[in-house]
Amino acid sequence: GFTINDPQEANPQRFVIPTPHGERWFRNGSRGTSQFDQWPDPEVYLHYPSGQKLSGLETRNLNRAYPGRPDGSFTEKVAYSIIKLMEQEQVDIGIDLHEASLEYPVINAIVAHPISFDLAAESVMYLQMEGLNYNLEPSPENFRGLSHREWGDHLEIATILMESANPVQGRYHDRLTDDMILVGKDRFYFEASKHKLLEVEYPEAGIPLKERVGRHLIALKVLFQVWNEHHPDKLIEIENIPDYHEMQEKGVGAFLNEGHP
Repeated sequence: GFTINDPQEANPQRFVIPTPHGERWFRNGSRGTSQFDQWPDPEVYLHYPSGQKLSGLETRNLNRAYPGRPDGSFTEKVAYSIIKLMEQEQVDIGIDLHEASLEYPVINAIVAHPISFDLAAESVMYLQMEGLNYNLEPSPENFRGLSHREWGDHLEIATILMESANPVQGRYHDRLTDDMILVGKDRFYFEASKHKLLEVEYPEAGIPLKERVGRHLIALKVLFQVWNEHHPDKLIEIENIPDYHEMQEKGVGAFLNEGHP
């Protein structure tokens, strides 16, 4: 399923994070389903039920498949199952966490469905006060299949997607290594930043995993705080979310439990 990535992009298949308990490795997956589960790709992908036409490669992209259908492709079945699970669990808010290339326009952004736009806007304001820049983007009404559009439309819930900047996913990078995912440092991306080819600032030291994870965590924390202020009857309570600055000081591994070596 989603433990695969595109081999033609020479992506690392796994990466290792040092922890106090020793090293832990993680698969470098993607939002695409495996060709072993769904093949062949059509020349043109027709989104259900809108009929929107996209490249055939998008047929296995989960974030182009919502709301899905029970008798569709493997990817559409997965999307349908997620929608049904959220419906059965009576979910009130859905948050989809992503990473994307630094040249992607919607990067370091909070993308919000109209139902959740006020929630996102207030959260962005607080994050800006913390010195963290986040773009606020409305979910496009005419681009179908996206989680932040279809979850909101079909379930009528507050829906948000967040992107962080991962140089591994772009096109300007040097030869990819396992360490690239952790350190996020690349000489060609730094050169591209000097020519203003990127949508975010890219320091010579790179954008490491701890910064990307830290940004998602602090944004989640702020979103939940704002949600609770406006929904005292539906409080979201999560304990021990690492602080952004603590994450930068200690790294991701300091907050991981023991796992597979």
